Amino acid sequence: MSIVLSELHYLPSIPYFRQLLAAEALLLDAHEHYPKQTYRNRALVLTAQGPQPLTVPVRDGASATKVRTSDIEIDYRQNWPHRHLRTLQTAYGSSPYFGYYADYFEDIYRQKPGRLWDLNLALLQLLLRCLRWPLPLDATATYLDPAGPLPPRVLDRRDVLTPRTAAPDSTSQRPYPQVFGPAFVPGLSVVDLLFMQGPRAGQFLAGRQLANS
Repeated sequence: MSIVLSELHYLPSIPYFRQLLAAEALLLDAHEHYPKQTYRNRALVLTAQGPQPLTVPVRDGASATKVRTSDIEIDYRQNWPHRHLRTLQTAYGSSPYFGYYADYFEDIYRQKPGRLWDLNLALLQLLLRCLRWPLPLDATATYLDPAGPLPPRVLDRRDVLTPRTAAPDSTSQRPYPQVFGPAFVPGLSVVDLLFMQGPRAGQFLAGRQLANS
């Protein structure tokens, strides 16, 4: 087993979690410089109009490339938490398990974490609990250069998943019923699976056959 080294995403995707299936721990890069137009502040959910991005605005986004990701501040001058919660409600309000989990997400948004890192970490910890994955999390103490030697057993998966990479096709991910169909849409935030499968979502990600799937 390996320790997966990755950046911290906002409402991470199903592929993000699948790369952790064989991991003994997740090591989050806290010392990288913040890059723009990535999943660090963006997630994809499925609406009646198709996949829709949810983007967390950050302060000084234009010059943020010289700031550590763990120091990036969230911009609350826009009421984006309300918009994100409303989008989730509209997209998944009719799903079997949205009502079961919605309050947990709302609690995090209402706290208004000051830094993107804190928001993403709180959401990741919540999602791991919902998926019933007891995966240890840690953050890097220094910057780990991709070109340099890495600590033993560390597998570098940083920036493997980006909006610029080709979208996965529907055959690259195990399908499950979605609110909007009939064509299956892969590569979405794991909340799409969680709100549909509920407590069984973690088993589904692990590839286990469910009783009525």
